[in-house]
Amino acid sequence: MNRKQKMIKMTAKRAKARLNKHTAPTIKTYVSKGDRAKALAQEQAQAALNASNENIDNEHVILDVETPNSEEEK
Repeated sequence: MNRKQKMIKMTAKRAKARLNKHTAPTIKTYVSKGDRAKALAQEQAQAALNASNENIDNEHVILDVETPNSEEEK
């Protein structure tokens, strides 16, 4: 391989390396495994609470709709 071919090869390798650069993900702060578990449990509890509140709200709506009909019949 002559000198010009070596230069072209090295230039191509550099260009390829520039394209394939790996940028590390940015992690703001470390969160321990226990803290992550606590946060997950809290989110799940909140989701369960919201789901139960929605069910209660739906039952109230149904009861509210039925109550005026029963009063009109009397």
